[in-house]
Amino acid sequence: MIGDAAFAFPIIALIFAVRFEKSIMANHKSAEKRIRANEAKRVRNRYQAKTTRTQIKKLNATTKKDEAQALLKEVSSMIDKLAKKNIIHWKKAANQKSQLTKRVNALA
Repeated sequence: MIGDAAFAFPIIALIFAVRFEKSIMANHKSAEKRIRANEAKRVRNRYQAKTTRTQIKKLNATTKKDEAQALLKEVSSMIDKLAKKNIIHWKKAANQKSQLTKRVNALA
């Protein structure tokens, strides 16, 4: 009895997932193309955002001022590009650049 109940739940979840997937299937060629394009953009945006976060971490770990200033210029450009494409909000970009600049200026 208990085994049947534990076994039935994943099947119900699977049926729900299949029905849900069917309900959002595209009905037109242009909609199918848009789905493919959106997925490609999502992957590209995630890659660019992740690369920028990695560079920010690298900048925060830097202790040499001249090295940090060179990296700050590069990171600021990356942040601006993300904000321009609305991958991140423009105010978040401004806050990040401000905090990074303060950190670099505080290095001795």
